Amino acid sequence: MNARVFSILRELMAFDQAITSEYIAQTLDVTSRTIRDDIKILDYTLQKHGAKINSIRGTGYQLMINDDKKFRHFLNQLLKRELNEQALPNSPDERITYLVKRFLLAENYLKLDDLCDEMHISKSTIQNDLRSVKDLFSNYDLSLQQKPNYGLKLSGNEVKMRFAMSEHIFDRSELVSKTVWKKQLAQITNIEMHSLEDVWSVIIKEIKDNQISLSDIAIHNLFIHIIIAYKRIKDGHYVSLINQDLKEIKKQKEYQVALTIVAATERILTVAFPIEEIAYISIHLLGTKMVQQTNLSNSDLENILEKQTQVLTTKIIDLIEAKMKLDIQNDKELIIGLGLHLKPAINRYKYGMNIRNPMLTDIKLNYPLAFEAAVIAGMVLENEINVSIDENEIGYIALHIGAAIERKKLKTGPKSCYIVCASGLGSAHLIKYKLKSVFGSQMNIAGITEYYKLNQIPFNEIDFIVSSVPISEKLKVPVIVVNTILSKKDLNKIETHLNRKTNSMIDFIKEDFVFLNKEFATKEATLSFLVDQIQEKMSLPDNYLDLIYEREEVAPTAYGNLIAIPHPITAQAKETFLSICTLQKPINWAGKRVQFICLLNVEKDGHQDLEIMYKGLIRIVEDPNIVQQLIQTKNYRDFVKILLALEA
Repeated sequence: MNARVFSILRELMAFDQAITSEYIAQTLDVTSRTIRDDIKILDYTLQKHGAKINSIRGTGYQLMINDDKKFRHFLNQLLKRELNEQALPNSPDERITYLVKRFLLAENYLKLDDLCDEMHISKSTIQNDLRSVKDLFSNYDLSLQQKPNYGLKLSGNEVKMRFAMSEHIFDRSELVSKTVWKKQLAQITNIEMHSLEDVWSVIIKEIKDNQISLSDIAIHNLFIHIIIAYKRIKDGHYVSLINQDLKEIKKQKEYQVALTIVAATERILTVAFPIEEIAYISIHLLGTKMVQQTNLSNSDLENILEKQTQVLTTKIIDLIEAKMKLDIQNDKELIIGLGLHLKPAINRYKYGMNIRNPMLTDIKLNYPLAFEAAVIAGMVLENEINVSIDENEIGYIALHIGAAIERKKLKTGPKSCYIVCASGLGSAHLIKYKLKSVFGSQMNIAGITEYYKLNQIPFNEIDFIVSSVPISEKLKVPVIVVNTILSKKDLNKIETHLNRKTNSMIDFIKEDFVFLNKEFATKEATLSFLVDQIQEKMSLPDNYLDLIYEREEVAPTAYGNLIAIPHPITAQAKETFLSICTLQKPINWAGKRVQFICLLNVEKDGHQDLEIMYKGLIRIVEDPNIVQQLIQTKNYRDFVKILLALEA
């Protein structure tokens, strides 16, 4: 059975009524004819395994299960084949996924001892995992029933059981997830699926006809809002807006589009939407409007962006540069892209709307530096327009910043330096020509100057300074002090700087700040311990722990795979280093299990390349085996040995 046929089976299982080939085709991004051909193949296969697909004229296709035991056995075989191609589950998340599938497909009771043997784990481990499994099943009103001497078996409504199977037996990508929330909406609102499809079609048609540019996730959110609004209107709940807001909204083109959508929805669902609900739907359209022009000049930008948006964009980029030194403040694409993003986003903030970000986990994992910069952006927005920015929105802002960081990497050429000399420009020129003859294209000499003109150096355009006189001032770039007549030792110092690249996360780890196999039971106890240990050896701001919690409130720093990387909301330490603590048992960290805590302490006004350190941490996050090895180590030497092997 190929992947597409497998996906069709998943979609059919998500419904207890017929669905059209057009719907499945739209979901899987293929033609209806392809779907019809695939359904013939699927039906032929299923008829040997206790099920078949009914074709209902004018309605669509429906999965019919004649022999539940035989069909479940068929799914079990598919699961076993999948598991045989993979390694045994190691992390808690992998074990929970495995157990969920086993219980959903089990034809009989499952004994814990047998499951322990299957997964090569202890009974205490599986009992911990079962708590999470039970919580997950409770979302579907399903429960695990225990029978003495027999074991555990999943129990509950068959329709909900099949929906859970469609969700967890099959891998679901973001692009084919519409079934999930449409099914949920049908259940909570008692709306027939064909009516939901009709409302969806109306939205798509009006958006296309009126050339309103919406992202996929924005369309989904608009659709979900309309259906939930129907439910709340039926229950006697209404949204309210102040008159001034309503007047402003009525002037917008999007309000007329909302009127058309609502009129059609009222006919389909036989309900009357109050004017406030129409306005609220307009806000969805306004809040997700995207301007798709590129190569805009500064005057074009001023015509598109209101003054408030321009000011916000500048404040955000300036504060990010002040706090993180990413050198992206002159990136015009960032200024325009972020400005165009903030223009419609302000509408969302104004009306308290938060959009979901299906890429959030990937953004946090793959662009952690950009995400931290976006947290700073969120702080600016909260201060300037007095709104609360959630991590979904922070994730979208991070995409713009991440793109700027990547563009900077592409533009990186030879390192640039400025030469400073106290004994006259003649000496500076001597140093310049010597450096050119030795390093050639490896180095770009941006200029030369006397010591007293130090403040005139364009620090944003250079990487370091070569100076024949000691410089006591704290500058934005490193200073290499040399003799006027460059010696071999001086040239070696410069060469070391040109070729220096910190490739190891070990550079940021000190034995004094690695604590292994601790017994802390809460996030609070762990963080207090780590901060106390640092304060015993170096000075920290009195509110250091508060700043860590402030960062956690913006977006939890638990990355999955048992790892959390907490840190203060702004850089506060005297140097950059990691404080690491592993625990004997996982603790709850904002709903995720955590056993490896890495407190990130960043030098205030520092210039180190934090991305290198983040990449080292991400290599750990992405490898469950490494995490398990690190958690099980009992001494610093073994701990570092594992990290070195990872980088080899």
